[in-house]
Parts: sequence; C-alpha cells; structure tokens
Amino acid sequence: ARRGLLENTIVVVTSDHGMPFPRGKGNTGQMPNHVPLAVRWPGGIATPGRKVAEFVSFVDLAPTLMEVAGLDWKQTGMAATAGRSLSDVFRPGNTGKARPPRDHVLIGRERNDVGRPHDEGYPVRGIIQGNFLYLSNVEPSRWPAGNPETGYLDCDAGATKTLILQDHHSNPADPFWALCFGLRPPEEFYDLKADPDCLKNLALNSPESVPMSALRGRMNAELKEQGDPRSFGQGAVFDSYLHANKGHVGFYERFMSGEKLKTSWVSDSDYERPAGKE
Repeated sequence: ARRGLLENTIVVVTSDHGMPFPRGKGNTGQMPNHVPLAVRWPGGIATPGRKVAEFVSFVDLAPTLMEVAGLDWKQTGMAATAGRSLSDVFRPGNTGKARPPRDHVLIGRERNDVGRPHDEGYPVRGIIQGNFLYLSNVEPSRWPAGNPETGYLDCDAGATKTLILQDHHSNPADPFWALCFGLRPPEEFYDLKADPDCLKNLALNSPESVPMSALRGRMNAELKEQGDPRSFGQGAVFDSYLHANKGHVGFYERFMSGEKLKTSWVSDSDYERPAGKE
C-alpha cells in the first residue's frame, strides 16, 4: 500500500480440494470440487463486494492472470487452454459484446495416489451444470480409494476412516464402507439440490433420463474438442506416466512382495489383510 501498488494488484484466495475425508479429497463429487474462491483487485473489479454464483474453474485462473499482465496467450508458446479469463466476471456488461454463459464446469481425475497394481489411477470424467452432477467412472473395476490391501492410499488417515473400516470388518455389508471405499458403477448422476452429499445415484434407476443424457453428451463433446485422450480410446497413456515420487514407483507390487514402504498419510490399521493371509 505504501508503494501505491495495492490498487493494481490482484489477490486470489482459493484451495486445492475438499476435506481429506472419505468421499472428499481425491474424489469427484460436490464436496471435493466446490472450493472457495475470493478475488480482490480494486483497479480491475467493477462493483466490488459482489457474490458471483456462476461456475468458474481452476483452468480459468491462468488466462485471467495472463490478461491482467497484458500478455496474449498465443504468444506464450504454451498449449491451448480450456480456461476463460474471468474479466467478464470482474466487469460484467462492460465488454460491449455478449459473453458465453458460465453455466457449467468439467471435472476430472486420473491418478491421485499410488497403491493399485501397476500404479494405475482411477480415471473419472464429469460435468456439473445447474443442480446436476454427472460422472463417468472409466475403469469401474478398480478401487476408487486405492486397493484395500495397500491401505486405501487415496484417503488420508483419520478417525472417520478408521471407524468406517472397523465397522466394515464387523459387517461386510456396511453401507458406509460401500459408499466411501467400495467399487462404483460406470456412471453416477446426482441432483445436488436435493442430495448435496451425492448419496443417491440416480443413474441406477434412470440411466437414460433426459438431464443425464444431456450432460453426458455435452461433456463428451467438450472433451473431444479439447483433445482428451480418454475420449479417443487412448487413456492408457495416463497410467504410463511414472509417479512423481520415484520411491513409490511400483508401490503395489513391492508392497505385496513384502517390502516395507513408508506411508505416513495412512494408519497401519488401514491396511486390509489379503485374502488367505493372516
């Protein structure tokens, strides 16, 4: 403020994901993706103090900052972005031209952690529009939170996780374990207004409902336009990338062979005994 820069400094406050709870961080429902966003830029935001209900995404931040800096994205040499500068939100109605609605966002997931055979991820593609969420679980035969025998490594340790796993030991049919750690169907569809916690999968009862079909079609069309390998049958490329932590490459196979590996983010009790072993 003393240097006179505050008026022309953009400050962005947000977070990277939802809470590290079962069905939270590392998942694709409402809670992991609906994160806070606050922006302060006295010299660039019209009518400050507004609350905006439109959909925005992390992919919009880079184009926004580029525009603020006066840089043309095409001149950066970077790949094309699916994001849109938030300038139309900062100065609504001042651009002199109609702007496309911000009525939806695409969400997705590939590999959040290790613990599955061959370091595979749990690929998901999804779209949120209005009050509806559609998800396509591309590999439903895989464990969404990571394999049981390696401690469900996609879910951090905590009292909630421990309780759910203990209850599952007592009752293999425990519904809370199924929701948090069990296998999931190829498609999920939720009414976020009636079911913000995403507990009632409408796709199980009405797999071809008009709203669900519309969201699936819009999502697939945009993913193809963006060149998503999953949309062209080439999704295996994501599983071929080495894990960033070289010490965890081949984690599942090494763990199952008896190697002691450090996983400080889960509890020792999170590990399930492989079938037939004590």
